[in-house]
Amino acid sequence: MRLGSAIPALPVRDVPRAVEHYRAKFGFEAVHQDDGLAVLVRDDLRLHLWYADDQGWQLRPVDDMLDSPVRTGAESFLAGTASCRISVEPREAIDEIYSDLAAAGVLHPTDAGAPRDTDFGTREFAALDLDGNLLEFYCWTGPG
Repeated sequence: MRLGSAIPALPVRDVPRAVEHYRAKFGFEAVHQDDGLAVLVRDDLRLHLWYADDQGWQLRPVDDMLDSPVRTGAESFLAGTASCRISVEPREAIDEIYSDLAAAGVLHPTDAGAPRDTDFGTREFAALDLDGNLLEFYCWTGPG
């Protein structure tokens, strides 16, 4: 048995608006889009954006929310809570994509002014989408 690649699925508040954001800021193309789901592609990467629209949680008793806040998996408060790590190749391209995303204004607020080198063998930086989902871009620099 062999597993294939994973596709990050990020919750968003407005699928059409998020698709336009990913196109304009991150360079993705939508290969499928409806009211509840978008499939985006850039190079070899696929991302799914799904509509987190269930407002029913607002009507539930507080004790019920404390016990189990997520019931349907599409609660609106989930938008902006996901993250994914995106591999960048070749390794030299990490600085180029960093510059592109800095110019697009989507870098994480704690950005250090350049990709950072980690103790575990990566060079990486983080960006945020329109809803606050975290996208970490990285390349391997060591044995990893």
